[in-house]
Order: sequence, then structure tokens, then C-alpha cells
Amino acid sequence: MPDIKIGCVADDFTGASDIASFFKTAGMETLLINELPEPDLFISEETDCIVIALKTRTMETEEAVRQSMEAFNWLNEIGAEKLYFKYCSTFDSTSKGNIGPVTDAVLETFDIPYTVLCPSLPVNGRTVKDGILYVNGIPLHESHMKDHPLTPMKKSAIAELMKGQGKYQCSIIDRETLYGNSDSFVKLLSEKEPPFYLIPDYYEEDHGIQIAKVLKDCRFFTGGSGLGGALAQILVDQKTKGETIESHPVYTEGKGLILAGSCSAITLQQIADFIDKGYPSYRIDPKKLISGEENAEHIWYWIENQTKTPLIYSSASAKEVEDNQQYGRERVALAIEKLLSGLAAAAVEAGRTRIIVAGGETSGAVTKALGFETFYISKSLAPGVPVMIPLKESTVRLVLKSGNFGQIDFFDRAVKMTKKEN
Repeated sequence: MPDIKIGCVADDFTGASDIASFFKTAGMETLLINELPEPDLFISEETDCIVIALKTRTMETEEAVRQSMEAFNWLNEIGAEKLYFKYCSTFDSTSKGNIGPVTDAVLETFDIPYTVLCPSLPVNGRTVKDGILYVNGIPLHESHMKDHPLTPMKKSAIAELMKGQGKYQCSIIDRETLYGNSDSFVKLLSEKEPPFYLIPDYYEEDHGIQIAKVLKDCRFFTGGSGLGGALAQILVDQKTKGETIESHPVYTEGKGLILAGSCSAITLQQIADFIDKGYPSYRIDPKKLISGEENAEHIWYWIENQTKTPLIYSSASAKEVEDNQQYGRERVALAIEKLLSGLAAAAVEAGRTRIIVAGGETSGAVTKALGFETFYISKSLAPGVPVMIPLKESTVRLVLKSGNFGQIDFFDRAVKMTKKEN
């Protein structure tokens, strides 16, 4: 049986690949599993970390908790040393969201006295100071994330965000308290009535390592990939670091396809950059899709006639998304997911080997349609965006990008870096 140092459950697939890339960079041999694992799943002895990708971020709460606990129970049964609940670095959950209920279920099920709420990811501009979550130095509720079409973010204080979701008390821990007198901090923990949540300052890169060291005895962590990567660094066997990275190269032969469903401001800029560079693009019109005027066969014919890597996208501004809801919000979302995931499956069936996807919901739909259950994690094309290789199809490279991740020229970079000739 392998020695699993970290067992992680993520609430969407891009979040899973995000944190898996940080575990891999730290030197852990990481296995990513799409949705709930089969009981008889084979796990190699070299595996240090397992990440289970669910699609529970915007799911009905009771079902989100049920699926999450099934995954955490499985990780506990195989002996995972630490448990980790991965959610977005912008804590994108409304007052009725699932971060609190899932966190509470883990605390109660495994009788864990406390956990950490730590969405920080400084490398991507997500930081926490005095309990306030910032995006590139701007409080979350004042950032571009405030008008997200699915999870509008109207508060920046993590304790306030948890009031509508969690049962227990939050304690904001500033740097002086956390990294100062260790005896005083231990006393502080002992005086609190469990379970409870800790919200530590984390606004510089090295803060993650400090948090992981101070809280090394904590069994359950929650947050973004920043703390996950730091935790992995203090747990990993240093002599294994980097040994298997080159065995899973980022490049492969074959044609590519880009699919974008994210409506984030960053993804919209990346799409514009890709088009400006002369790549072919096809924008999905929700009205035509719902009416049947536009369909997968028509778009696939267009794809096959392109000489350069094409982009298919439904991404739109918040105003355009709102306008499209006249056709039914769920109806439009499901139709787009079905279309994009169907195109991904058709692409792989036709021999395309490089599938690049933007957006959490879209990525979840694509991976489900492709039918690949487990993935090796290779190098990252941007922080939190690794190249993934299906265990059952080693020629395929799958790149899943959270809407807000990646450089402005990310799509161009991804096309070039995954192509074997380069």
C-alpha cells in the first residue's frame, strides 16, 4: 500500500488540476481522479498524493456534502496522512454555498478539533490579511469578481462569508500571533472550544511554508493551492523531488483544439489575444444553439477545415450572459456544456491529442465526456495549470484552466508548448 501523504478533494476539475500541479511541483508523485474513485482502483507504490475532482461548487448542498464525504471517507480508508478540501482562491461561494457545509462535515465525521480557511494564492494575486481576501490588492467585493454570473462575490471578510455557511466560530490569526511565541499560539488553540476555524494572514509567498510548519499537527486543511503546495513541500521526501517529471512530458504529436466556456475577465482577454494572433475562432450563439440553428455537426465541420489550432468559445461579458438568460439560465448552460464536451470527445475520437479547456464547469463536462478517470500530472504551463496525461491514453494531453488563471497569451503558449516539434 502506498504512503499517501495528502488526500485532497476539490470542488471542481480546474481546482483539482490547479492544486495537483502544486503538489507535483513540490515533488510529490500525484494522481488525479475524476469524480468518485472505484473501490478497487489500482494505486502505484510511488504515489504520494491523490486528488479527487468533483463538481460540487454550485451543486445543491446536501448532494455536495454527500459526494464530498464519500470521497473523504475513501481517502481516510486508504490511510491519507492529511486531508485537504480545495476550493477557489477567491472563495467563490455565496451565503448559501458549499464550502462551510463540506468543511463542517469533515470536522464532525473525523472528530477534528480545528481547520484552516486559507484561499490565498499570492502568485496569482490572491492574498489574505486581517481576515480580508484581496484580488491583486483590491478587496474581493470591489474586484471584477463581484459580478460573477454564477457566484457573485459581495463580501471580502472570510469570517462574514462563513457566517452564512458554517456552524462554528472563526479566529483571525495575524502574522505576529501565528509566527511569534509558539507556546502562546498552542495556548490559544487549547482555550478554544472545538471545532473552530483559523484564518491566518497569508499575503507573501513564504507565509504558506510558515503556516504549514506551525500547523504541521493539523490533520485537515482547507483553501487554495498556495497552502496545498506549501504543505506538500514540508511533507515530501526530498530525495524523490523531480525524479518522475520528465517521464511525463508536456508535449505530444497531433492536432489541438481549444474550448472556452469561462466568462471571467481574464479568459475574455486571453480569447482576444488569441484571435489577434491570427488563430481561427468560432463563437457560439446561445440563441442559435437553443433553436437548433447551430449544432455540433456544423461546428465540427468548421473545425476540420482549419489549418491552425481553432478556438470554440461561449465566453461572454456579464451583461451578455444576463441577456442570454432570457432563454433559461440552466437550459443555456447545459446546452453549451453538452456542445463543448461533445466536441472534445469528437476531437479525441478523430485523433486530436491536445485539448485545452478554459472554465471550471466546462472542464468538468469535458473530462466526463472524454471518459478518462485518472491522470498523471506533468509540468505546468502557468501557475495552477498543469498538463494532464490520461493513464489509459498516454498520447493525449489535457490542459484545464480555471477562468482567472494564466497569462494573457496563455492559449498561444499552450498550443506551442504541447506540440512535440517545439
